[in-house]
Amino acid sequence: MSHGLRDKGLGRRTGKAGRVMRIGVIGATGYTGAAVLGVLAGRPGSEVTLVTSRGLKGRRLADELPHLSGVTGYGDLVLEDPADLEKLKDRDPGRFPELFFLAVSHGVSMGLAPRVLKLGAKAVDLTGDFRLKSPAMYPRWYKTEHSAPELLGEAVYGLPEIRRGEIKSARLVANPGCYPTCVILSLLPLAERSLLGPDSPVIADCKSGVSGAGKSALVPNLFAEVAENFRAYKVIGHAHTPEMAQELALAGGKPLRLAFTPHLVPMNRGIEATVYLDSERLPPYPEIRALYEARYRAERFVRFREEGGVPQTVDVRGTNFCDVALFHDEGAGILKIVSVIDNLARGAATQAVANMNLMTGEDEGLGLPLAGLRP
Repeated sequence: MSHGLRDKGLGRRTGKAGRVMRIGVIGATGYTGAAVLGVLAGRPGSEVTLVTSRGLKGRRLADELPHLSGVTGYGDLVLEDPADLEKLKDRDPGRFPELFFLAVSHGVSMGLAPRVLKLGAKAVDLTGDFRLKSPAMYPRWYKTEHSAPELLGEAVYGLPEIRRGEIKSARLVANPGCYPTCVILSLLPLAERSLLGPDSPVIADCKSGVSGAGKSALVPNLFAEVAENFRAYKVIGHAHTPEMAQELALAGGKPLRLAFTPHLVPMNRGIEATVYLDSERLPPYPEIRALYEARYRAERFVRFREEGGVPQTVDVRGTNFCDVALFHDEGAGILKIVSVIDNLARGAATQAVANMNLMTGEDEGLGLPLAGLRP
């Protein structure tokens, strides 16, 4: 397999000689869990020793995810019930995972993470359960009280571009949401210079493929409802809003006014964000471009486009890349920032594996695919 990265130049396989990491995936048959397994299939030094699904205990992983049936080691895996984690460790401690990916529904990880940590394993959580720092935010945005508020201060927000050092020493990483990953990276260079604030609104107009809604068979996600259709949803009150506002405010040292509107588009995967800012309140456009070029020059997974380049979701499909481009609409006095990611990759699985790599002392890009799936 041609996976891995060069030192900054992307290509050489890396990894600690002889090191094999035992890994568990809780929620293995959902879209994000399956995507994590797909990335791990190309990561040197990985051994998935435990996979779970609450409703499919005893079923073979390969029967539920036949596209992974040819991966070495996956054919023998049988799905367990996550309620049995403690029994499974007692039964075979030498095979018990050292790190878990929690690819479950929002509200479930806050009960799982304390158990995983108590069992001596690390965790990368792909839900929203540990992204917000204040427990008071969860009843408002996730409609539930937080059952493990003591871990909110410990959990590290897993966007490597802003938390790389903290991730390396973390036991629990909150993998960022898909929309927030795209929007935060669109705005980070400006936020870090305190150029965003309450005086001027940030408008984030975003579109996502259907897989962002998960695998549940909901009527709004049926083919007949989605095909040849385009619609906004959760126009007010989307749970990713406070996550974006929190991290951008932390980066800039002051709050901001964020208006976020998500839309569903008839494709399987991918996110596009178009962000609008009042350019009259910003430095001259050439300075803004220079700021982005300098900030992202050393970031291997953010590709800042040359003048006039327009990012497309197909360019990043299946990869950990976020492509970002700037446009100055002088007539309107608006700075437009266009960015794209793959919601199941950079917005979930590849970013989660990058976080695991950092947590375990490996190269951040170990095992991450580099070529987008095009067409």
